[in-house]
Amino acid sequence: MNLTNLAGTVSKAAQYVIIVLAVIYTIQSYTVFAQRNRMDREQIFLRQNVSMFAIHFLAYLIMYLNTMRFDLLLFYGAQVLFLMFTLLLYRNLYPRASKSLINNMCMLLSVGFIMITRLSYDQSVKQFEIAAAGMALSLLIPLIVRKLLVLTKMTWGYVFVGIGLLALVLIAANVTNGAKLSIYIGGFSFQASEFVKIIFVFAMAGLLSTEHSFRRVVIATVLAAAHVMILVISTDLGSALIFFVTYMIMLFVATRNPFLSLIGILAFCAAAIAAYFLFAHIRVRVQIWAHPFADYSGSGYQICQSLFAIAAGGWFGTGLYNGSPGAIPYVAQDFMFSAILEELGGIFGICLILICMAVFIMFVNIAMKLSNRFYRLAALGIGTTYATQVFLTIGGGTKLIPMTGVTLPLVSYGGSSLLSTLIMFAIVQGLYMLRSDEVRQNYAAQVMPEREETPQEVYIDRRIER
Repeated sequence: MNLTNLAGTVSKAAQYVIIVLAVIYTIQSYTVFAQRNRMDREQIFLRQNVSMFAIHFLAYLIMYLNTMRFDLLLFYGAQVLFLMFTLLLYRNLYPRASKSLINNMCMLLSVGFIMITRLSYDQSVKQFEIAAAGMALSLLIPLIVRKLLVLTKMTWGYVFVGIGLLALVLIAANVTNGAKLSIYIGGFSFQASEFVKIIFVFAMAGLLSTEHSFRRVVIATVLAAAHVMILVISTDLGSALIFFVTYMIMLFVATRNPFLSLIGILAFCAAAIAAYFLFAHIRVRVQIWAHPFADYSGSGYQICQSLFAIAAGGWFGTGLYNGSPGAIPYVAQDFMFSAILEELGGIFGICLILICMAVFIMFVNIAMKLSNRFYRLAALGIGTTYATQVFLTIGGGTKLIPMTGVTLPLVSYGGSSLLSTLIMFAIVQGLYMLRSDEVRQNYAAQVMPEREETPQEVYIDRRIER
């Protein structure tokens, strides 16, 4: 057997092992929720780490056997160190952080590194550099969330900053593929809407957490509509949908009034119909979705290639470097899920969806257990933002819904998206630790209830103060 045949055999075997490991990891992402014993949970988290690093190793082994590039081995080593340091630093700096969120975050990052490297080594290096810088920044955020209560009192600051940044993009941003998305500062592109998503959640949480009067709901709705309309005019339809869905979920949870939600849905339907007739780019998106093969070589080319890739992959995938994901325009940004389905297979794609769902379940679980209404709405809003973005990118790539041009969080190529998602995970980690602090304080209050100090204790306290 020559070297080429041996490489092909090893790659094929590794492909099936990757799928098995992905299934094992995914099952453990859900079985951990049923465990009450801390040691049992720790064992599951450890097995997840083993599965993740094994998938990462096998994928890079396949890529090396297909390219024989030594720099891939060095890059693989750098990624292993990055993932190990991320796991260790989070767990040592924040012992009460959610290990489930940490593991799933690293798993999604590793899948992103694998696929972006497969598509473009240079882009993968850039993504890795942003991930390293973003992780260093995000490690500080849980501490800030836990310590700075002023974050709950900056509602109007969030409103003005969010609308201001979106308006700046509308006025000053360059047009990319028909949409105004990014501002260039010092040679770096900055997609403001990715960060305004977080600011928007905090703004709506501040507006809806204090009171639910008709006047306050109208104010919040008008401000949310202002965000959405600016994005629609900028033709950033994906972000506009994310903002709308996030607001509707936060409004329903804050008011518990289904009538308001119904009005919001009807208003959205009316606005969508009006936008279809007013904006040509929206009509084009809908027509491509409805009849992609009508203009196969033109506007429908991207979605058609995506569907061909999904069909070629089947359940088990063609294997890394055995597909043609590069035939899909902007595959690393907008159609990463289609590339995954083609080369890693439908089973791996389902596992990826379930991992994203596990992340969303954890976000909602944390939100529902927080007593502070601002933090509860903020955690819920971030979770809804994340889940909506996952749905839009997967739905667009599979032709379930019209294309929206949003990225798959932590997996697709895009520095602004990656950095904002890392910040979102870090914020929720901070909120998770706030919940742990509340539980510990309540337990301490029950075990050692407050009592009046004796005269001797008062005298000792005064001597210490002096």
